[in-house]
Amino acid sequence: MNTEELSCQSNLWRSRSESKYPSKKQKQHRLAPQLVPVSVCDITDMSQQAVNGVSAEGKVLTLDSMNPNVKRVEYAVRGAIVQRALQIEKELKEGVKKPFTEVIKANIGDAHAMGQKPITFLRQVLALCAYPELLEDNKFPEDAKQRARRILEACGGHSIGAYSSSQGIECIRQDVARYIEKRDGGIPSNPDDIYLSTGASDAIVTMLKLLVYGEGRDRTGVMISIPQYPLYSAALADLAAVQVSYYLDEDKCWSLDVAELKRAIKEARQHCNPRVLCIINPGNPTGQVQSRQCIEDVIRFAKEEHLFLMADEVYQDNVYAEGCKFHSFKKVLFEMGPEYSSTVEMASFHSTSKCYMGECGFRGGYMEVINMDPDVKAQLTKMVSVRLCPPVPGQALLDLVVNPPQPDEPSYNKFMKERTAVLAALAEKAGLTEQIFNTVPGITCNPVQGAMYTFPRITLPQKAIDKAKEEGQIPDMFYCMRLLEEEGICLVPGSGFGQREGTFHFRMTILPPTEKLKIVLQKIQDFHMRFTQEFS
Repeated sequence: MNTEELSCQSNLWRSRSESKYPSKKQKQHRLAPQLVPVSVCDITDMSQQAVNGVSAEGKVLTLDSMNPNVKRVEYAVRGAIVQRALQIEKELKEGVKKPFTEVIKANIGDAHAMGQKPITFLRQVLALCAYPELLEDNKFPEDAKQRARRILEACGGHSIGAYSSSQGIECIRQDVARYIEKRDGGIPSNPDDIYLSTGASDAIVTMLKLLVYGEGRDRTGVMISIPQYPLYSAALADLAAVQVSYYLDEDKCWSLDVAELKRAIKEARQHCNPRVLCIINPGNPTGQVQSRQCIEDVIRFAKEEHLFLMADEVYQDNVYAEGCKFHSFKKVLFEMGPEYSSTVEMASFHSTSKCYMGECGFRGGYMEVINMDPDVKAQLTKMVSVRLCPPVPGQALLDLVVNPPQPDEPSYNKFMKERTAVLAALAEKAGLTEQIFNTVPGITCNPVQGAMYTFPRITLPQKAIDKAKEEGQIPDMFYCMRLLEEEGICLVPGSGFGQREGTFHFRMTILPPTEKLKIVLQKIQDFHMRFTQEFS
């Protein structure tokens, strides 16, 4: 049968109301079919589309048909301004002339990218684990070799390339439990309550998944601080949970006030079911360190309101301000007595990415769960098993953080010297940043008590605010984008973290080496004066 015979004898039909690429309106409101013959050209066309992997009705996955929650996710730390910074870097490499020679990305807490050197002992053990033949090399200290052998013996096939158990390598979880006990003055920690994770972020999202349920006014509300780390708002958007914002007090060094928590939860109960309270201590992006009294007040509030506590403590070694001290939520909880320690449900989180280590790329971390229902814990274990296991090199690194060289071991002196130097440099840069910013008219900076960021408030002229709105930008985004284009400094606008209406901020990491940080601060100072004058 030739083509002409096929076109005459085929009894194929297509509805005239449904074109090959129907509009959204056509799909929703199907008309009664009006049958017309399908031509050979149509058959050939449709066959070609199938070959190209495209259905007769267009792409399967489009912006209209994708998960709407994903479109609501925003993550300012790697948002539009960072994408523009990457474009500028490419332009500089291609020879495009700019008023600067490099982009300084002070937008993210990536210590090694900012020039911080790795801690020798950590990398020695990781090298030994990755290439065990080095165990025969006498250049490596014996305590590093002992750590590596112990880790490798716990790995399948004595290789960090093998999967581990989903909860994490058992001996490493035991070391984490001992670390927590020592940190908290002897309060017991059970390795079975420890879950190793892909950084702290993965564990935080996992816990939120467990906690979110219900519909309408019964939908789970999650209380997060404003300003906040955008991981939280992004995860809540992805899970279609309800964000319940409580504001930190900028005038009191970003302190947390229980009266504000009570205001927030009372308003939230009109439209959702608040079940979770998230705390970041030391704070990101605001750098505050909570007092013990504040932590006690928060725990009492959580008990009274029947809330699950999530304590993000990844900056626990990053405390700089005189009179400030890190208190773990677990330690305070148990020291408050059985009324609280046996009833308040909590998960706390730590990471290898911050503190003195700065090993962001290895993605090591853990969470400890307290007072979790055994049946729910079984579900948690099931859920983490779906991902098989956290990265084993990251688990190995975590083991070295919680089980560092001891005073009687050969690596101890060098390890302590490097650790102390990193934290001392961060403390110096925290003070320097506050001091310089507070000399600039229109910039107000609270003390950086801890963590590794500053979150100064900037006063913007009304003309600049109007210009930003005219260009469809949030004012502090307009400010930060201009700073990037004119000075090559990449910061994150405060609007990406949340802020009180009518106020403007930016977040800047204090991680660059001291001399480069001085250059960054001077460039921001010069820009702010110029920007203010331009729009006055």
